[in-house]
Amino acid sequence: MENSLFQNVYNPDVLSCIANLSNDEVFTPPELANKIIDMLPQELFENPDTTFLDPCCKSGVFLREIAKRLIKGLEKQIPDLEKRIEHIFSKQLFGIAITELTSLLSRRSVYCSKYPSGEFSVYQFPEEKPQGNIIFQRIRHTWKDGKCIYCGASKNEYDRGTELETHAYQFIHNLDIHKVFNMKFDVIIGNPPYQMNDGGGEGSSATPIYDKFVKNAIKLNPRYLTMIIPARWYSGGKGLDSFRDEMLNDRHLRIIHDFPETSDCFPGINIRGGVCYFLWDRDQKGDCLIYNHKGNIVTSFIERPLLEGNSTTFIRYNEAISILNKVRSFKEETMDNRVQSRLPFGIPSNFENYELKKSSKANITLFRSDRSKSSQKQVFIEPRYITKNIAWKDKKKVLVSKASPGGDEYPHSIISTPLYADVNTVCTETYLIVDFVNNKIEGQNLISYMTTRFFRFMMSLIKNTQNISKGVFAFVPIQDYSKSWTDEELYAKYGLTKEEIAFIESMIRPMK
Repeated sequence: MENSLFQNVYNPDVLSCIANLSNDEVFTPPELANKIIDMLPQELFENPDTTFLDPCCKSGVFLREIAKRLIKGLEKQIPDLEKRIEHIFSKQLFGIAITELTSLLSRRSVYCSKYPSGEFSVYQFPEEKPQGNIIFQRIRHTWKDGKCIYCGASKNEYDRGTELETHAYQFIHNLDIHKVFNMKFDVIIGNPPYQMNDGGGEGSSATPIYDKFVKNAIKLNPRYLTMIIPARWYSGGKGLDSFRDEMLNDRHLRIIHDFPETSDCFPGINIRGGVCYFLWDRDQKGDCLIYNHKGNIVTSFIERPLLEGNSTTFIRYNEAISILNKVRSFKEETMDNRVQSRLPFGIPSNFENYELKKSSKANITLFRSDRSKSSQKQVFIEPRYITKNIAWKDKKKVLVSKASPGGDEYPHSIISTPLYADVNTVCTETYLIVDFVNNKIEGQNLISYMTTRFFRFMMSLIKNTQNISKGVFAFVPIQDYSKSWTDEELYAKYGLTKEEIAFIESMIRPMK
């Protein structure tokens, strides 16, 4: 009875139960870590000379799961378990922790003791290596003009006393890996921190840093590199344009597992645009095997180029490639040539010098948005507050909010309801000008086009962050605004199949 009870008692893996530090420092569940490790050639775990580095240890889960595979894989070559464990932990597994806390957690996970030289460690390191092979050293940022020259962190945010973590991650702060560990690594693997507050913007503004971990790892020239990172790099954006170009033109990038919904990897976490994990292979070049995930299933997988035709953006959905090619075959002008850049009238989103009622001075209609003052969406301002493009004030135009509604769950809306703005109107930075029109009927017809699933699907091929920019419209063809549009007309025009239509409608929710 005791044995039966023991076998049926729930005994969870403690690393699957740890709360995340934040949306930027996310712990990797053991099940996910093993799926990432599965991409590596499994013969690596049968080679006593293979070396592994996790340059961003949080829980130690990657090194722990690799250790399990090495213990089994090296059984024939090193039959004695004690000698096998000594060899694996002293000569094959290495890590750099991101904070002092995670260094202790990682050593506890990997060595079964946060003191690797202590008696309870599975392998007792010599006293001169009290950290074992999972190192951590508190370092400081290098400031210039209020920001760190290595990671872009804000001095106001991270110039801290000794009682707080600096979050100056060693791996991306001029660390000489070869000098520290005195070796080259066959495999680099990890889940890096995602971003750092850079002190910009009106509120919280952050600069991505996961790209720096990837770039530094590639510089070390390992045989294999695999990391799980946010997927917003697909279309570039803040601090990511050069990284996107390098990745999408790197034919050593052989596998990508794409998760548009972050919660499919990290339950309870919402990272706009989803996440992905990849395999970079130093010795092999070619097309990339793309896996699309939804829920617990792989919805499609195909080997294809990372860039289609003359595109500069990665198309994440395999099923979308045929649709995109059909639309682009018409060689029509696209909406990114019509959409205006952000801040069209120089009026910021937090602008407050407006009047609720029209007056002789405040006689220009201002479209604004403030969740706390939803009744004040349409207010009035004086001409002196328009600091740019004043001629556009007297043009008829269609506006749309630059912030998209909802989370990562499907189907998406992609955009909020567009609105028609007549002459003598302007808007804050909250809105983008989608296009200028000749009259209200054309404006209503453009809005009918924008509310189709087709229009918003073509946007979604590029858009993978909350904010909308003019570049997101680069695949959306311009139509004739003298008539209204429906999805059925657009599907027929571009010759879409039933399967292609079903895919669009599974991704995009209808708009009223």
